[in-house]
Amino acid sequence: MPAALSLEHISKRFGAVAALEDVSLQIERGEIFALVGENGAGKTTLMNVVYGLYKPDRGSVQVFERAEIIDSPAKAISLGVGMVHQHFMLVPPLTVAENVVLGREPKRWGLLDRREAVARVKAVADQFGFEVDPHVRVEQIGVGMQQRVEIIKALYRGAQLLILDEPTANLTPQEADDLYRVVRGLAQAGKTVIFISHKLREVLAVAHRIGVMRRGRLVSVVKAADTNATALSELMVGREVAGMERGPAAAPPAGEPLLRVGAVSALNDRGRPALSEVSFELRAGEILAVAGVDGNGQAELAEVLTGLRRTSAGSLSVGGQELAGQGPHLFREAGVAHVPSDRQQRGLCLPMRVDENLSLGRHAREPFASGAFIDRAGRAQAAARLCSEYDIRPPDPALAARALSGGNQQKVIVAREIDAGPKVLVVVQPTRGLDVGAISTVHGRLRRERDRGRAVLLISLDLDEVLALGDRILVLYGGQVMGIVPGEGADEKALGRMMLGQRSEAAEAPRA
Repeated sequence: MPAALSLEHISKRFGAVAALEDVSLQIERGEIFALVGENGAGKTTLMNVVYGLYKPDRGSVQVFERAEIIDSPAKAISLGVGMVHQHFMLVPPLTVAENVVLGREPKRWGLLDRREAVARVKAVADQFGFEVDPHVRVEQIGVGMQQRVEIIKALYRGAQLLILDEPTANLTPQEADDLYRVVRGLAQAGKTVIFISHKLREVLAVAHRIGVMRRGRLVSVVKAADTNATALSELMVGREVAGMERGPAAAPPAGEPLLRVGAVSALNDRGRPALSEVSFELRAGEILAVAGVDGNGQAELAEVLTGLRRTSAGSLSVGGQELAGQGPHLFREAGVAHVPSDRQQRGLCLPMRVDENLSLGRHAREPFASGAFIDRAGRAQAAARLCSEYDIRPPDPALAARALSGGNQQKVIVAREIDAGPKVLVVVQPTRGLDVGAISTVHGRLRRERDRGRAVLLISLDLDEVLALGDRILVLYGGQVMGIVPGEGADEKALGRMMLGQRSEAAEAPRA
């Protein structure tokens, strides 16, 4: 049987950076092929070459044994290639049917034939076992269903080779299971699926073969049945790494409440309710992990807990000091540190040097200052220590923060906030953009801070991370608390139901 995709000696550079180096790969028809690697390893760049978004500097691409230059997505689509990006390309006010046929609309008298559009979309959905309502607007459906719409859109355009980029990044466990069933069904129907992911457990569960990329090179292709997560992790980073622990490491008994949140409500940027009567306590010596599908109030909760967003109702205290309605300066003085989700907009001043960024918030205190003057020697010594402890690369405190990779920029923020010795540490997506080894290091740091008596509030969209770190897990849906459950032995499916809006009777009652 002819191959679905053949890549021969693909190379691609962006300036001085080699994004792809001599990548050769063959993927068979009807195969589910997973592509894994660290951030920046070249996975998405390689697939963007296949989809015509990038032109390779060297090498050739054959799709179904047709050796043609793929210089645009339109060309790729004409050859039977479809791609579902991590960030969906849908128009929210349009219906499912209108989104699917957009650009290839059936016409009648020069206008969109809506009845025919609905019929065609329904035919594709029925053929592959999708349950969708063609009439509903995209803005009214959840993330999992939007992803199905993207897949239907690709199949409507004749895709025989389907590329899914981080397809479960924002899905609940139930939605991810549904996606796996869809992918297996597509393969059984003769479609070829390439699955880009950083979640090793899921690619081991769904893929036939797995390709591992590191620093722009394809370093290994293995059968899923012949490998495991540890072996894949080591191939990804090129050395032995400590695996992500499943379940929180044993912690000493939690102490007194350091953070109390009582019936807090807040509005979003559009003046609509984002949080509704959120109540919980965070105690010294524990990690409370917040789970939920993206957009259910996590961002607003982090801003409320750090003084970046005002509450519209409720109480909020740190160490007994009431802070509701106060600004970020008073939150920091009360002992709250913050690792934000957007490292470039809120975590760093990119034109400033690494050592200057490491001193932010403490720049007027020792060891960064002496009296009213900057202590340049003290700042340099502290920066060198933090660069070493947190493996910030390159370890040059004089570099501008913008010169660092995204992962190393994240390390600067994590190092600065933890080193401040806070009472309460609010961390949002702390390992986004980090490699497997760095993730293990950051997780170890957060556990160490917990064991030293800090109160850690972790907000993460990665359920594996929530399960790995949370002593307790709080689930948000629609800005409301669906429940708080112990992290040890937490049931993924039960968490998934809570993430979809089902309250848990087994969960502890939120404390005001």
